Amino acid sequence: MAVCFRGSFTALVTPFRGGKLDEAALRKIVEAQVAGGTDGLVPCGTTGETPTLTLEERLRVIALTVEVAKGRLPVIAGGAGNDTRTAIEATKQAKELGADGVLAVTPYYNRPTQEGLFRHFEAIAQIGLPVVAYNVPARTGVDLLPETVGRLHRAGWIAAIKDATGSMARALDLVEITGGELGLLSGDDFTVAPFLACGGHGVISVSSNAVPQRMKALVQAGLSGDVVAARREQLRLLPFHRAISAETNPIPIKAAMAEIKLCEAELRLPLTPLSPHLLSPLRSALTQILEVST
Repeated sequence: MAVCFRGSFTALVTPFRGGKLDEAALRKIVEAQVAGGTDGLVPCGTTGETPTLTLEERLRVIALTVEVAKGRLPVIAGGAGNDTRTAIEATKQAKELGADGVLAVTPYYNRPTQEGLFRHFEAIAQIGLPVVAYNVPARTGVDLLPETVGRLHRAGWIAAIKDATGSMARALDLVEITGGELGLLSGDDFTVAPFLACGGHGVISVSSNAVPQRMKALVQAGLSGDVVAARREQLRLLPFHRAISAETNPIPIKAAMAEIKLCEAELRLPLTPLSPHLLSPLRSALTQILEVST
């Protein structure tokens, strides 16, 4: 069975200017991703500050991303919601806007059981859009266990999983329980090379907002089985990954995007600008990785 989503995908930031969605910057960002060789785009995820977007803004971000990508890149639209009815509606909207898939995070705060998680994704899948389940326990307070992923895969309710646990034991468990037939996408930029070596198929990356070429090179090396090259690329990115993890995502990556003139560093409360003492090391790490890319 062919894996539905494979390669280096970018978890897009949502650019703001003067408190409003900056459509010109979003167009510029998408074009930069196409030019950088990214394999796919993921608007309206965690990196896109979705909790602070209005419904109208969220739909506009998805529509604009699909429009600018123009079939050149697949678009997996964020469909966040800890209420299953809301998640279903978000998936319907993504499908109507022309998205190629939906990224559905595990319901946060209400902490459903594994049975509740299974039924949640089962309900979303009825819309007929490929579902990428997003497991990020550090943010949601709930863990989508491999056994449940296996059930969902066998039932045909999910096309892939974005796993942000950073655990290679978890990656191996997922490969074992799905026979390697389910798309396995890393949600942790620090561990992409080992994740691919364990049988993963790609990444939904934060750092690729600013340096898509480098993450693409890492993923290509890993998928081709070149462990040495993948490790080299992972180490090249390490200082930048440290810099963009110094504060809550997407605070640092927004600052990095501003440095390369792709958008403003503007965020929405409760997120605040990058602490001043972190800007210099971010600039240094960004300059270093951009020099490698030229």
